[in-house]
Amino acid sequence: MERRRWRSRTAVTLSVAVGLTLGLGGCAADSGGPADITFHMSKPEAIPYFRELTKKFNAEQSDVRVTLDTASNLSAGFLRGNPPDVGLLNYNEEMARFMERGALSDLSDLPVAERIRPDVQELVDQYATYPGRTSVLPYSVAAASVIYNVELFEENGVDVPTTWDELIAACDTFEAAGITPIYSTFKEPWSVGQGLFDYTVGGSIDVAGFYDELDELGTEVGPDSDVSFEKTLKEPVERMVELAGYSNDNAASRSYGDGNVAMAKGEAAMYMQGPWALGEIAKTDPDLELGTFPLPVTDDPDDLKVRVNLDLALWVPEASTEKEAAKTFVSYLMEQDTLDEYNAEFLGFGTTVDAAPATDERILGMQEYYDDGRFYQGASKFVPLSIPTDNYIQSIATGADVDATLRRLDADWARLALRG
Repeated sequence: MERRRWRSRTAVTLSVAVGLTLGLGGCAADSGGPADITFHMSKPEAIPYFRELTKKFNAEQSDVRVTLDTASNLSAGFLRGNPPDVGLLNYNEEMARFMERGALSDLSDLPVAERIRPDVQELVDQYATYPGRTSVLPYSVAAASVIYNVELFEENGVDVPTTWDELIAACDTFEAAGITPIYSTFKEPWSVGQGLFDYTVGGSIDVAGFYDELDELGTEVGPDSDVSFEKTLKEPVERMVELAGYSNDNAASRSYGDGNVAMAKGEAAMYMQGPWALGEIAKTDPDLELGTFPLPVTDDPDDLKVRVNLDLALWVPEASTEKEAAKTFVSYLMEQDTLDEYNAEFLGFGTTVDAAPATDERILGMQEYYDDGRFYQGASKFVPLSIPTDNYIQSIATGADVDATLRRLDADWARLALRG
């Protein structure tokens, strides 16, 4: 039943809560008025957009009335048996635990389910599955890679690198010109994990395959196993450390906000951040010309891939008493024009086979890789939050021993598997 057998298991209370609420669907009293549903959406920068979209939906028809909820505690709602009727959230390990326990209903009967790109739907399955159900519909994919200052590249005669050697040569060229090659923000662990770590690992190995093998090994992960963090990730992480050496001298004390301002002021040539940073940079300098390219970690250009995550994904809980109304709203949200409009405004990539291509120059460098399915989900996001992966990666980037830290990750993994 579960692809991620032990990593996503939840407390018995979740299973009990799901069991108690499964029988509630369809029990709402027929009042003769519109079906009232709650729509949970918590991506801060997108809340105004979906607030207006919800108002528009309510004004255009009278059968369903949607209330936007941006503040509720999702886990608490599921455990109490009253989750929102529709959720539109980032899809990750924490959401996968609800799906694999059967807490999310089947959406395969919706026509839009057949329009989702198979390789994008597979991103959901890399975390967890539930037999016989399409429980989650990908809404928007965020593709992330190296953000670079186009003017600095051109002024210094540096082409976009496609191999590791070219990347190091580019860093050396910038350094010789007195320009910081990479602006790093090591103060915040997440920025190291989703950037330098995910890019170097994802550009080197099959991330999903690696975690499948770790799952199979479970408690056997360690110094004697064929696959482990220490053995498999040692080379990519050592390359990460090499790249970290080309960072600004004050990287250990710089935050995400500092990085956005520094890039806007032209203080570095490259920045390991996702598309969410582009809007922040534009607040300081809206005219700055930026581009993106996948981080080359090998000497074969065919290995180039971009990091992706399901920035937003739709689901309907099994506990909802208004599933049909919820599906009506889901279908509305998944109309192609609406999807294309959202992705254009928030620099996302479409999830359907007929999605419009990106048009923003800042992310066009990733389009061909996304079109070809040359992407991976970040390695840092496959590990349960009970293991402080980002903190470990932060410590390596700021000087901790690579072998010892990866060995600790192996021990944490095996210990968690034993408890599972």
